[in-house]
Amino acid sequence: MNAKPITIGCSMSLTGPLGANGQTALLAQRIWEEDVNRRGGLLGQPVQLICVDDKTDPASVPGIYQRLLDVNKVDLVAGGYGNNSLMPAMPLIIQRKRYFVGLMGLSVNTQFNYPGYFAMIPTGPDPSAALTEGFFNVAAKQSPRPETVAIVAADADFTRNTIHGATVNAAKHGFRIISENKYPLSTKDFAPLLRGLRSTSPDILFLSSYLSDSIGLVRGLHDAGLEPKLVGGAMIGPQSSSVQTALGPLLNGLVNYEYWLPAPKMAVPGVGEFIERYQARAASQGADALGYYVAPTAYAQMQVMEQAISATQSLDDAALVNYTRDAVFKTVMGDVKFAASGEWNTSRLLTVQFRDIHSDDVAEFRGVRTRVVVSPDTLSTGELVYPYANARRAT
Repeated sequence: MNAKPITIGCSMSLTGPLGANGQTALLAQRIWEEDVNRRGGLLGQPVQLICVDDKTDPASVPGIYQRLLDVNKVDLVAGGYGNNSLMPAMPLIIQRKRYFVGLMGLSVNTQFNYPGYFAMIPTGPDPSAALTEGFFNVAAKQSPRPETVAIVAADADFTRNTIHGATVNAAKHGFRIISENKYPLSTKDFAPLLRGLRSTSPDILFLSSYLSDSIGLVRGLHDAGLEPKLVGGAMIGPQSSSVQTALGPLLNGLVNYEYWLPAPKMAVPGVGEFIERYQARAASQGADALGYYVAPTAYAQMQVMEQAISATQSLDDAALVNYTRDAVFKTVMGDVKFAASGEWNTSRLLTVQFRDIHSDDVAEFRGVRTRVVVSPDTLSTGELVYPYANARRAT
């Protein structure tokens, strides 16, 4: 291949609060780039990714995409990781009428309704509600039944959507929300905030957080003397090796969502080989050691773009949009079809409970031994240990 490369540009959080997940996404995308070029590229041309660090700073994202389009003159753009990199990009993407496949942003297109946006996140057509549906469904099955909910969340765009979803799901089951507290991402000591909840003693402590604050919240919970019946819900953090090894057994009993795990029922063709190759390189790349949470979805994101380009034999944004709207894509996350909103047409979320963790060694989290799937029933590997205090004592 001696032709000019097809360039794909994106803004990615490679440093800052979401840097660990951004590094994981980039490694997965680099593996895809290598795979495609090994097979001869696309349209007879090699593929080149141009990824710029937005440092988890939403304000820098529009300028990055503008430079990628106007200075680098990339052929296509891809969405970076999460709401912080996707939401601020959308006005420019819409103005330029670009094809845009985003990575793991929650409800990004709800306010824009842009037909050229497609979400690589298995939350389905109602993403905000779906993310926490399993958590509250499991809560409603317990005896004694919980009644009250306290919400503690980071002050960020992502949590606006998770709080909305939690409110919808709590109401569906008749749970009463008794408090809602948001904290700045700069917060270091969470014990005072959590101690403030002791007077109301909520049955359910719903948490929505990023990586370092997930560590602070879990540690703070154990320092605060608070004993809810159920803890977790919408935390970006417990899925990541850096958080797992920081907390170790303190994670026992926590209930949270997952997008993918190496469970037999999720072993679609190609994903096991991809994870093995990813893990062999993760340590040297500063990426998550296991990669279960971000890496398969990031690789699948690029598979969608690859298959759309190959099918249309084109880099034309409108042609790619029209094809992606109706096609079924074969990916390491399974078959993917998009709804009219750009979200997946069905939800494929897992709700898990952390159990039987005895150390802070990353090996504790390899496979599914310490993450029992409690929802959906079709993928369940065990029942919820309830309440939270019993779940901690049981391990």
